[in-house]
Amino acid sequence: MADLSHYRNIGIFAHVDAGKTTTTERILKLTGKIHKTGEVHDGESTTDFMEQEAERGITIQSAATTCFWKDHRMNIIDTPGHVDFTVEVYRSLKVLDGGIGVFCGSGGVEPQSETNWRYANESEVARVIFVNKLDRMGADFYRVVGQVKRVLAANPLVMTLPIGIEDEFKGVVNLLDMKAYIWDDSGLPENYEVVDIPEDMVEKAQEYREQLVETAVEQDDDLMMAYMDGEEPSLEDLKRCIRKGTRDMSFFPTYCGSAFKNKGIQLVLDAVVDFLPSPTEVDPQELTDEETGEPTGEVATVSTEEPFRALAFKIMDDRFGALTFIRIYSGVLNKGDTVLNSATGKTERIGRMVEMHADERTELQSAQAGDILAVVGMKNVQTGHTLCDPKNPCTLEPMIFPEPVISIAVKPKDKGANEKMSIAIGKLVAEDPSFQVETDEDSGETILKGMGELHLDIKVDILKRTYGVELEVGQPQVAYRETITTPVEDSYTHKKQSGGSGQFGKIDYRIKPGEQNSGFKFTSTVVGGNVPKEFFPAIEKGFKSMMDQGVLAGYPVLDVEVELFDGGFHAVDSSAIAFEIAAKGAFRQSIPKAGPQLLEPIMKVDVFSPEDNV
Repeated sequence: MADLSHYRNIGIFAHVDAGKTTTTERILKLTGKIHKTGEVHDGESTTDFMEQEAERGITIQSAATTCFWKDHRMNIIDTPGHVDFTVEVYRSLKVLDGGIGVFCGSGGVEPQSETNWRYANESEVARVIFVNKLDRMGADFYRVVGQVKRVLAANPLVMTLPIGIEDEFKGVVNLLDMKAYIWDDSGLPENYEVVDIPEDMVEKAQEYREQLVETAVEQDDDLMMAYMDGEEPSLEDLKRCIRKGTRDMSFFPTYCGSAFKNKGIQLVLDAVVDFLPSPTEVDPQELTDEETGEPTGEVATVSTEEPFRALAFKIMDDRFGALTFIRIYSGVLNKGDTVLNSATGKTERIGRMVEMHADERTELQSAQAGDILAVVGMKNVQTGHTLCDPKNPCTLEPMIFPEPVISIAVKPKDKGANEKMSIAIGKLVAEDPSFQVETDEDSGETILKGMGELHLDIKVDILKRTYGVELEVGQPQVAYRETITTPVEDSYTHKKQSGGSGQFGKIDYRIKPGEQNSGFKFTSTVVGGNVPKEFFPAIEKGFKSMMDQGVLAGYPVLDVEVELFDGGFHAVDSSAIAFEIAAKGAFRQSIPKAGPQLLEPIMKVDVFSPEDNV
C-alpha cells in the first residue's frame, strides 16, 4: 500500500480568467506529466478537453489528473471559475483535502473568488494562495494581498515577493531561504538561477521575513518563547509551524508569479508538499443516518485497514461509457469487488477502474483510501451516493446542491426526436445536479433549468454536438398565479328539475382573500339543517377543483377562504353531485366580483456583501 502521508488531494480554484488552467498546465509540465504545454487561448490546454471549453477558453467542468512532485502523489482537480458552474467547485471541495487559490495580479479578489473562498471555508479545506499574472499591465502583488485580508477576512502569510512587476517581472524572493529566484526569457520553467536578493529589496525582504517568522512561531509556544529570547528558528521548525497553521487555516501561505511565463510555479508545488495536509491529517468524514440525514457520531477513519467507504462525487458520460468518479475515504477497492450503494440498497460489481488524466485513462487493478479515481459502467449511482462494504453498510455526509435560477423552454426541431431528446437530457441531468428538467403542467413545455444563461447555452450545445439533438429554444411561459383582493357574500342555486329524479342544491357563502401561502381553506357555519352535513365535502370539493383555473388568464388561484353559512336542499333531488356542481357555479359567479389579481413569481435570494458596503 502507498504511504498516505505522501498523498495530496488538491483543487485549483479562482475567478474566471485568473489563470487556474494555465497554472495546472505548468504544474503538469514541471512534474513530467506532459511534455508540451497547451495554451488556453489556443484551445489546447490538457484539462479543458470539451469542445465548448476549447472554443470559449474557459473551464466548464472539473477535470481530474494525477502527477508526482518530490516523491509525493498529487491528485489535482482543475475547477471552473464562472459563476454558472459553481456546483463543480462545490462538489470538488467535498472530496479534497487542500487547494490552491489563484488570484489575478491585476484583477485581485473578484466575485467568484469570494464565492469559492466561502465554499472552501465551509468545507474546511486548507489552501495556499498564488497571486498570478504579475507580468500583466496593472499587476500589484501587495494590493492583492491587502484585498485578501480586507475582502476575504483571511490572513495571507507572504512567502515570496515579486522582483520587478508587469513587463519587468523576472523572479521572486523566497522568504524561507532568503534567496532570489530569477528566470531567463526562454519561457522554460527550469531555466532559473538562485542568487542573492537584489540590494534594493533587502530591507523589504527582511521586513516580510520577520512578519513570516513571527506569525509562524505562534503555532508553537516553546518556539515562540525561544524566538522572543533572540533565537532564530531552524528551517525545519519554521516549516513545521507553517504546516500546522496552514492545516488549521490560521493563515494561508501566499506566493506570486506568472504561470504563463513559467515563473514561480516550483515554489507553489513545494508549498503543496510542505504545507498542505495529507488525507490522514484532515478531519475524517462523518457518517450519517440514511433516513434522517443526521450524524451518527461515527466517522470514516482514513486507513487501508478500515472497511471500504467511498463517495461518488461526479458522473460523466463519454465515448467509453458512464464514468463514476469516487473518493475513497477508507479501505481498499479491488477490481471484481462487490460494493453496496447505501442510497439504493443495491450492490454492484466493480468491473473496470481507471486513473484519469483529463479525458485519458489508465487502467487500475486496485485503489486505496486517499485515492480519487473513476469506475466504468456503474448503473444506479448518482452524485452524492455512498459506496461501501456490503458487510459494513454506512452513509457518508450527503451533498446539497443549489437550486437552479433560470429556465428555458425547448423542443426538438425534428418532431420525431422527442424520445432521443429525453434520453440525452436524462444523461446530462445525471452528470450535473444543478441542471434539471421538468414538464410544465400548465403549458406542456419541456423546461430546462440551470445556474445561468451560459450554463444552459452549453447544455443546448452539448445536446446538439454530442447527442445529435438540435433544439428550438424559447422562453417558457411565465408561471403566473391568480388571487382575489375583495371579500364577497353571495348565493348560488343549482336547479335541474324537469320531471323524475332532478338536481337541486342551494348555497349561501362568503369568499374572501386568505393569508399569503395559505392555499385554499373551507369552513362551514351553517346552523340547523338547511344544508345537511353529508354534503359539506362535496361543496368543498367543488370549490377546490375550480382553484386550478382562474378567471383572468386561466392560471391557478392561490389563497382563498370560503365560508358556507346557509343554503337549501330538496329531500328528493338534492345529492352530493348537485351540491358539487353548485359550488363550481358559485366560484365562476363570485370570483370576478372579488377583485381578481394576477401574481408574478418572486424569488428568495441570499446577498453577501463586505461589511464596509452595508
